Amino acid sequence: MINAFLEYLSSEKKYSSHTLTAYKKDLLSFKEFLITNYSQENLLDVHYSQVRSWIVHLVGIKISNRTINRKISSLKSYYRFLMKAEQIESSPLAKHKALKIPKKVQVPFSVKEIAAVMTNFNDKNDFVALRDRLIIELLYSTGIRRIELINIELADVNLSGKTIKVLGKRNKERFIPLLDSVIGSLHNYLLLRKENAKADTALFITEKGNKLYETLVYRVINSYFSRVSSKEKKSPHILRHSFATHLLNEGADLNSVKELLGHSSLASTQVYTNNSLDAIKKVYNKAHPRSHKKE
Repeated sequence: MINAFLEYLSSEKKYSSHTLTAYKKDLLSFKEFLITNYSQENLLDVHYSQVRSWIVHLVGIKISNRTINRKISSLKSYYRFLMKAEQIESSPLAKHKALKIPKKVQVPFSVKEIAAVMTNFNDKNDFVALRDRLIIELLYSTGIRRIELINIELADVNLSGKTIKVLGKRNKERFIPLLDSVIGSLHNYLLLRKENAKADTALFITEKGNKLYETLVYRVINSYFSRVSSKEKKSPHILRHSFATHLLNEGADLNSVKELLGHSSLASTQVYTNNSLDAIKKVYNKAHPRSHKKE
C-alpha cells in the first residue's frame, strides 16, 4: 500500500518528487523498525505502542524532535490514506501529540550585509559571477524557495513583462514581479548562459551546462555571506526570511507578503512579524495620536 499512497500523493495532492522521496524514506524506515523489533512487515496491523517504541528509538539515536515530528507526520498521512481507502477502521496515531520543539530564532541578514555582498560582484563579468549574483538577487528580491529557484525554466522568465513564474509546493504556480535591477542581471546572465548551456531548459545551470542542484545553491549563499556576516546560519532560507522581514519593516501588507512567499495560510507568514516588531513599534509611536504628550 505504500506505493499506492505515494501515487495518491503525486496524482491527487500534487506533491513534489522531493516530498515523495521523504515520505517513502520515513515509511520504509518505520517498516524496517517493525521487522527488526517485532518481526512484523504488515503496516496495517500497527499499534500505537509500536510507534511509541520507534519514537523512543529515534530519540535514543539522537534524532531531533523536529525530524521525529516530520517522520510521525508522514505516518499520520499514511494512516489517514488507509482509512480513506477503507483498509483500516482507525489510525494508531489518532491520539498522538507532537514532541515539543524549542523555537529557533531565525536572524535575517541586514540590509547592510546584503549590500556588502553585492559589492563582491563589482566589475566581475564571468559566467559564475553573473550566475551567483543573479541567484542572490532573485532569492532576496522575490523570497522564493531554493527548490523553486532551481526549477525555474527559461520559459518562465518574462523580461518584457518583468515577471517570473514559480512552481511552488503542491505544484501551485505564482507570478512574481521583478525589480529593474534584477532584469538587468538577467540580461547579462542570459547572454553568457547561451555559451555554456547544453540542451537543458533550466534557467540556472552549472559551468558544465547542467541543471543547478540544491547543495550548490547553498554553497553559493554560504560562501558570499560568510565574508560579510558573523550570523550563525547563512542559507537560502535566511535570504527568504530577510525578504519577508525587510518588506514588513517597510510597511508591506501581510497578505501581500503571504502571496509573494506562496504560503497557503496567513499563519505561516506571521512568523516573520516577530522580526519586524521594532519597526512596527516605531510606526505605532509615530502615528498614534496619544504617542506624543503635550506639555
